[in-house]
Amino acid sequence: MKLYQSGTSPFARKVIVLLKETGQEDAVELIGAGGTPMNSEKMPTSHNPLGKIPALERTDGPALFDSRVICQFLDDRAGGQLYPVAPRRWDCLTLEAMADGIVDAAILMVYEDRLRPENIRMESWVEGQWSKVSRALDTLEADWGDHLTGPLDMGQIALGCALSYLDFRHADRNWRSGHTNLAAWEETIAQRPSMKSTIPVE
Repeated sequence: MKLYQSGTSPFARKVIVLLKETGQEDAVELIGAGGTPMNSEKMPTSHNPLGKIPALERTDGPALFDSRVICQFLDDRAGGQLYPVAPRRWDCLTLEAMADGIVDAAILMVYEDRLRPENIRMESWVEGQWSKVSRALDTLEADWGDHLTGPLDMGQIALGCALSYLDFRHADRNWRSGHTNLAAWEETIAQRPSMKSTIPVE
């Protein structure tokens, strides 16, 4: 199999972390890809017509996307290690969705700064995206402590990748302020070998 990915993509990173955590690294070749919605020529559009990464090319079926589909496929292939059975499964999936939503908003903030001409950038729109992140962080701090301290699952991995991406692209926002418990949890998951070996770099 081939995984089209980028070293700066938190969505690709969580797939690679899953591969490491489930011992499947040798089963998947990593293929570099990159681009933006305005320049997708280096993206795997023949495997994902939406022009997004990650995309997983298989030998026995069409390519899989997005990251949540890929992660569930690869986890199932490994025997279902990181998506627990119900009822915890629903919390895991919700946590993964919340982490991905944080990343979505954070990436849109980057695009606004990098892709939109300065004279038509909307600061209020950027702050609107950050408000999504802020609400999610507050919810995680207040309501998700029990889940985060439980057995490792894909929701936790996705969140670890999301928080690391905030450090990578939005360090000036200091997401840790007011989120003491979440920050302590992030410090712990960041020490896992699978996370340490996949820290995003330009």
